[in-house]
Amino acid sequence: QVYLAESGGGLVQAGGSLRLSCTAPTRTFSNSDMGWFRQAPGKEREFVAAISATTSSTNYADFAKGRFTISRDKAKNTVYLQMNSLRPEDTAVYYCTSSYWGSYASTSTLTYRNWGQGTQVTVSS
Repeated sequence: QVYLAESGGGLVQAGGSLRLSCTAPTRTFSNSDMGWFRQAPGKEREFVAAISATTSSTNYADFAKGRFTISRDKAKNTVYLQMNSLRPEDTAVYYCTSSYWGSYASTSTLTYRNWGQGTQVTVSS
């Protein structure tokens, strides 16, 4: 099991912004596509965004397009999720995940191998 360390969650008002960070071991980060999922109370875990390790191509859920941006910093072994124009319905635990090259195109939880512990994002109205 690979340890993924997430940070950056918190409480923010609607319309505000947050940036989530996820740091992985060097070997994992270099060899893995990285992504974010989220899970709200009583709901299934859902795909948010993912980024390729080799091309930095990205994939977003429809609700994330235009508001969220995923990026990766190779020097810091860190993937970021910049979230703008947050809405109350974005409230959830956000999980960092990693998997094989090419996985970024998948929106299924079954594709991803490693998971962080999650960070809570709460958006107040």
